[in-house]
Amino acid sequence: MLAKFWIAACLFGLPLRAVTVDVAPHSSIDSLAAARDFLRAQRQKGVAPPYIVRVHAGTYWLTETLVLGPEDSGITIENAPGEHAVISGGRRIEGWRVTSGHLLTAPATGTFNQLFVAGRRAQRARSPNYGFYRAEGPSSQDHPFLLHFRDGEIKPDWAGSRAEVVALLAWAELRMPITSVDAAAHIARLAANPQRSNREVDARYWIENTRDALDEPGEWYLDTGAATLYYWPIPGDNLTRDEAIAPAIEELVRIENARDIVLRGLDFRHSEWTMPSTGYAGRQAAMEAPSAVEATGAENVTIDRCTFSQMGGYAVWFGRGSKHNRVTGNEIHDMGAGGIKIGETVQRPEPADQNFENTVTDNDIHDLGLVYPSAVGIWVGQSSRNTISHNHIHDLSYTAISVGWTWGYGPNLCNGNRIEFNHLHRIGKRILSDLGAIYTLGVQPGTVIRNNLIHDVASFTYGGWGIYLDEGSSNILVEDNIVYNTKSAGFHQHYGRDNIVRNNIFAFGREYQLMRTRAENHVSFTFEKNIVYFDSGRLLGSNWSGAGYRMDRNLYWDVRGEPVTFANRTFDAWRAEGQDPDSIIADPLFVNPDNYDFRLRSHSPAFRLGFRRIDMKDVGLRRPAKSK
Repeated sequence: MLAKFWIAACLFGLPLRAVTVDVAPHSSIDSLAAARDFLRAQRQKGVAPPYIVRVHAGTYWLTETLVLGPEDSGITIENAPGEHAVISGGRRIEGWRVTSGHLLTAPATGTFNQLFVAGRRAQRARSPNYGFYRAEGPSSQDHPFLLHFRDGEIKPDWAGSRAEVVALLAWAELRMPITSVDAAAHIARLAANPQRSNREVDARYWIENTRDALDEPGEWYLDTGAATLYYWPIPGDNLTRDEAIAPAIEELVRIENARDIVLRGLDFRHSEWTMPSTGYAGRQAAMEAPSAVEATGAENVTIDRCTFSQMGGYAVWFGRGSKHNRVTGNEIHDMGAGGIKIGETVQRPEPADQNFENTVTDNDIHDLGLVYPSAVGIWVGQSSRNTISHNHIHDLSYTAISVGWTWGYGPNLCNGNRIEFNHLHRIGKRILSDLGAIYTLGVQPGTVIRNNLIHDVASFTYGGWGIYLDEGSSNILVEDNIVYNTKSAGFHQHYGRDNIVRNNIFAFGREYQLMRTRAENHVSFTFEKNIVYFDSGRLLGSNWSGAGYRMDRNLYWDVRGEPVTFANRTFDAWRAEGQDPDSIIADPLFVNPDNYDFRLRSHSPAFRLGFRRIDMKDVGLRRPAKSK
């Protein structure tokens, strides 16, 4: 019948309508794979796209990754109107029984690293239950890693077991099994080597996945030898009623060299994370983590109004050769790693393999880094002319938006990106260090960071910055942003050249307001027509030697009424060096800065400097994520 309609439409010039397939539990087409295969058969019969797969209410358990290739181009997979379809990479754990004490047990074959009970992420057995142990002294650069522990924190019988050390080292984490323990010397030998950048003094760490750490409600432990899962229920748990789900696959959907695919309104859950038997040492941004939806060679693919939750890695990754794709209106939360990755860590010489012109807008991305603390909300690497806008990113332990992946002044395919109208807050949460709400790397002509609202950024030790132009960041425009309540500074440039920072408000930095690290023999940045307002710390931090920056027509105000100094210089001495000749020290007359209302009163002296009002009414989500 479908083929007859297609032939008649061609003969009589009728408009082609979409071929629609319904997927429902207990029907002839009861899985996404069955719907895909049905439509592939229609294509072979000559029935052309567009194709629509309507997924009706229910949970669809994937036993393997759903792969969409070039022969699947033109497919839209969406939830049926008014219905709720869950696409799960997990499997139900059943057969629970009560053992002695507080524990429940269930048979469980294979291995898994996560458990979700009644929709809640359960804690894999952990010691200590709260907070951290502290290593002794500088972290190891030995091969393999040697952990110097304090008395009683590491047990010799954990060596050779499935116990894992999870350590926080500056801006990354390390997760490794223990191979041997010297109890007398208090040294645990781990299974692999650290990264050179994995450095921290008295580093925090904890132990996961030991039977003796199963000592509190909400924790679980899998005994793979006995094929038994142990769980200590919290009050209210009822596993004869509530589902317990263990993820079984890492990738739920893979898109390969396909175009014009739409995933809309679906609820993706339960992707797994795994690691090599020797563990791993993170470099940055948790690039080791998998993604639930991964795409290579994808073009004009849209992921719209979906939910991603209860996952081990990232939600979405558009990798090699992906262009003109859209990730819009999704909610991403309760993630082992981060939200969305665009691009790669490597540079592809052939244009067909390069990544560019993707759009990531109106996504609510929060509660990230629950397995990989160094994960990023939105990561863009070696990719150009993307739009990252109107996203709400909050509650994660590392950077919210990271763009770059070339350290220094070398070749960089990351340029012309627009990062604008995003609301970013509760970034870092004092867990990792050397981070920013917005973080850039490398030479990026045409990249613009504009009209973002950034607040509450806190690192563990150093480096809780609002806007952080790291190594080699160059040719970037930073304007019309409001940044407040940062630990280290609202703005920091490590080193770079020819950046423009103008018409921003930087307020309430705790330690400093502005920071600069490396002096070079060129202009690093021009800082003009900004308002800097603070009530603690100092105005300038780190290295302000040399003359490689230009500052003018700015307004500075210390609420405490103390004289504003510029890297241990008076204002007059600073101006005598050629900086800020037309800047002023004056109250900018915000409407209500104590409540973070940074609108300016009509007679603000900032207007005389050429400062323009910053309109924040369109910042963040323009519609609730996953709205219908």
